[in-house]
Amino acid sequence: MDQEKLDHMRSTLNKLEDIKNTQSSIIDKINHVITDLFQHPDKNLEKVMEDAHQKASDNIDAVREAMEEYDMAINKMENQS
Repeated sequence: MDQEKLDHMRSTLNKLEDIKNTQSSIIDKINHVITDLFQHPDKNLEKVMEDAHQKASDNIDAVREAMEEYDMAINKMENQS
């Protein structure tokens, strides 16, 4: 097994986790803005926030899938040794 490659893959997996967490934080902030819009409605901003929420959710799903596949590749590599 190439330990250097395995270490690099683990580092990449950690970065993917950070991206996923960042997107989750963005969703929380968007939700705060959406909640504020109940008090002070703005249809244009509401639409933008709904679209941004959906995109961030899609990003989380995509990154989560990538993480699962990458984790399986790491496990496969570890088991080959």
